[in-house]
Amino acid sequence: MGNFLAGKVVAVTGAGRGIGRAVARAAAAEGAKVVVNDHGVAVDGGSPTSEVAEAVVKEIEAAGGEAVAVADDISTMAGGQRVVDAAVESYGRVDGVVCVAGILRERMLFNMTEDEWDPVLATHLKGTFTVFRAASAVMRRQRSGTLIGFTSGNHQGSVSQANYSAAKGGIISLVRSAALGLHKYGVTANAVAPVARTRMSANVPSRLTEIGEPEDVAALVVYLLSERAAAQSVTGQVYTVAGPKIAVWAQPRELRAAYADGGWTPEKIAEFLPGSVGVDPMPMLSRLTAMEEAARGGERPNA
Repeated sequence: MGNFLAGKVVAVTGAGRGIGRAVARAAAAEGAKVVVNDHGVAVDGGSPTSEVAEAVVKEIEAAGGEAVAVADDISTMAGGQRVVDAAVESYGRVDGVVCVAGILRERMLFNMTEDEWDPVLATHLKGTFTVFRAASAVMRRQRSGTLIGFTSGNHQGSVSQANYSAAKGGIISLVRSAALGLHKYGVTANAVAPVARTRMSANVPSRLTEIGEPEDVAALVVYLLSERAAAQSVTGQVYTVAGPKIAVWAQPRELRAAYADGGWTPEKIAEFLPGSVGVDPMPMLSRLTAMEEAARGGERPNA
């Protein structure tokens, strides 16, 4: 047992398996009391069971830690509130929430149905909001705390996961908004874009050249939950962790601008935009041709 998070109370959603489980176990191993939340669903969000959250609690207790299980669905306001309430009722406070819960329903945009769009946005984006909303009210009163959302490199866009990409991009904006709105209360907010071997990454059609284990991600999360990160003013950031690699994503900013005397017309835009403002090439778009050629050749393309 370590003491990096000694005295802290941390709630983790999606903590029954994969990265969420690794985060819950690592937080407990570093001295935190943990609320283990998992609705216990399959990758596509079906077949819920409460047993997976209870199993992780038993693992933590067997290792000498303290934890309680909450099997609520965090895509509902009541479910998100229950996760935070369980922390306060069991341990008197909540110092950190880590929103890992997510599902996949893959489909090309032109074939995607409402039933494939809504649950993915509800689990990822709304599920982060419900827990952040409940936790931020407590943290504001405490004048301390940490919110951590889970995003993905797919926030850049995805060929066949528009629902997932939209949710992950929304989480980044939610995190940045939380960082701005809660800064004066001593609360930080950050996002993690993991690349690790899990149930969800197992079905990625391309070969991930940089990938690690859930425990690699957990180490970064423990740091972000700690007093060390708070003292170093780490907030509003998006970090990728892939095995031995940690990277920080750029903050959004204007790249180039042009101005027109007397306002713009379509003709002026057609004349000035290509040379003066131009475009910012999509990294993912530039890789598509190579990936498609590899796939046609029967190979598993590199991401």
